[in-house]
Amino acid sequence: METNQANQKRSRFIDLAKMRKSFALKPLAVGVAGIMLSACSGSREEAIVFTNLDECTDTFPDMQAKCEIAYQQALEEAARTAPKYNTASDCEHEFGANQCRQYSSGGGSFFMPLMAGYMIGNMMSPRPYYQPMFTSYSRSSPYRYRWTTADGMDIGDISKRNHRVRSGAFEKKPAVTRTISRGGFGSSVRAKSNWGSSRSKGWGG
Repeated sequence: METNQANQKRSRFIDLAKMRKSFALKPLAVGVAGIMLSACSGSREEAIVFTNLDECTDTFPDMQAKCEIAYQQALEEAARTAPKYNTASDCEHEFGANQCRQYSSGGGSFFMPLMAGYMIGNMMSPRPYYQPMFTSYSRSSPYRYRWTTADGMDIGDISKRNHRVRSGAFEKKPAVTRTISRGGFGSSVRAKSNWGSSRSKGWGG
């Protein structure tokens, strides 16, 4: 028990700068939700979902640089904002078997879900929006086979390419510097689905 408590204390505060590079170099199953046009329809924006980086560049051959830059920026955001857990079992309970990876920081360790995709918006502008995306393969998860943002916003079914997302989907998420317990991410997704909210306090620092 004392050892577990010590590990939790060490991993409570996470050195994000040290783990961003490691996160970016990991092979990930990449997806993209990209907005082709900058126009909005009410409070919703049209989005397209790709399963890998090549699909983005194949769809937008004249925008390869935008696809690649958004991907790299999304990796950094995933390292900064993804939910983090003290144990692999807690992480996999929410995201599924083999969907989490261990990282070390400040003498302790924690577990993060793999970035399953990234979202691009306002594709026609010089500076498109971007956001890392996550999904779950766990039978116990309320967001199984759903695209979700780092703070728990449900974007839609991962089997569909076209989505209409709330404008808040591209808001900058707060950095996560503390680990959360099992069920914490799922609770946020349920709350957002029930309340229709596009805002969250996140996991905090």
